[in-house]
Amino acid sequence: MKNSPSLDEQLEMHRKMIIVRRLEERLGELHKAGKTRGPIHRCDGQEAIGIGATAVLGTSDFVTSTHRGHAHYIGKGVDIRGVAAEILGRATGTCGGRAGHMLIGDRDRGMIGGNAIVGGSIPAAAGMALSIQVRGTADVAMCFFGDGAAQTGICHESMNMAGLWKLPLVFILEHNQFGLTVHHTVQSPVPDLSVRAAGYAMPTEIVDGNDTVAMYRAAATAVERARRGEGPTLIEAKTYRMQGFSTSDMGGYQSEADLAEWSRRDPLLVSRRALADSISAEQIDAVEAGAIAEVDAAVEDALAAPLPTFEVFTRSSPYATAPEAV
Repeated sequence: MKNSPSLDEQLEMHRKMIIVRRLEERLGELHKAGKTRGPIHRCDGQEAIGIGATAVLGTSDFVTSTHRGHAHYIGKGVDIRGVAAEILGRATGTCGGRAGHMLIGDRDRGMIGGNAIVGGSIPAAAGMALSIQVRGTADVAMCFFGDGAAQTGICHESMNMAGLWKLPLVFILEHNQFGLTVHHTVQSPVPDLSVRAAGYAMPTEIVDGNDTVAMYRAAATAVERARRGEGPTLIEAKTYRMQGFSTSDMGGYQSEADLAEWSRRDPLLVSRRALADSISAEQIDAVEAGAIAEVDAAVEDALAAPLPTFEVFTRSSPYATAPEAV
C-alpha cells in the first residue's frame, strides 16, 4: 500500500514504542521512590501516535510537543540517554538538566520541545511553518496536541492562519478521551473534533491512534501534501490515556470497563501482532529485550550522573554590584 512502512521501519517503530513504554514504567517507579521532582505526565497507551507520525519526518522537519511528549522525543530521534538524564535533572541531559520532562528540545533533531501551556505547541508550530514557507524550503512542521487543547482559542486561530496561507503544517490531535480529568463528552458537543477542519479548508483523517502503521500512512500522506505546497492537514488519532493525568493524579474517574477494553487494544500488542506475520517471535522478543535494556541502562546512568551547576548571570542580576563610574 502507498505510504506504508517497510518491514524494517515497522520493526524500528515497535522498538521505539517499547523504549517509550519502558521509560514510562521506570518513571512511575522512580516517582514513587521519590527520585523525581514534580509530577510526570506519562503517555502509556499513546505511544503509536508519536512514534508512527514522526517516523515519516526528516531531521530538518520541525516538531512541537506537549506536556505528554516522551513518544514525540524518542520518535524524532532524541537520544534516550539524554532524555532520561534530562527528566531526572542531570547535567548529562539533553538540555543540561534544566528543562525537566516537559520542555525537552533538541535543535539538531528538529525537536523544538514541549511546554506546560495547554495548546502552546500549536501557534509555535504555525510560526515554524510560516518560516519554512518564507525561506522556501521543502521542510514541514508537525504539532501534537490533545483534545483539551483543541478547545482553546489559539488552536483555532492557528488553524485559520494555516488554512488561509496554506502553511506546510500537520496537526496531530491525540484524542485520548480526557482533558485533565474531564471526559471528552463533557467538554465537546461533537465526538469527532476533526470536523472543525472543514471550517479552515483543510483535509482531515480519523485514525486508530493505537496502530503505528495507520499513523504512519496518514502522516506520510499529510507530510507529502505539505511538501507540495498544498497546505495543512488535521489528523485525529483516537486513543486512550491508560494512566492518570500525571503521577500526582489519584484516579478513580476512569471506568474499569474502559481500561480493560483499551488494554486489549494496547499499541504494543497491536504492533506485535502485525509483525508476527513476517517476523519470528524470537526475533521480536530480542528486539524488545534490547530496547528494555537500553532504557534501564540510560536510567541507571542518569541516576549516577552529576546535578547541573548554576551561576548568577551578573549582567542581568538586580543584586549585582554596578561598576564604579570613571
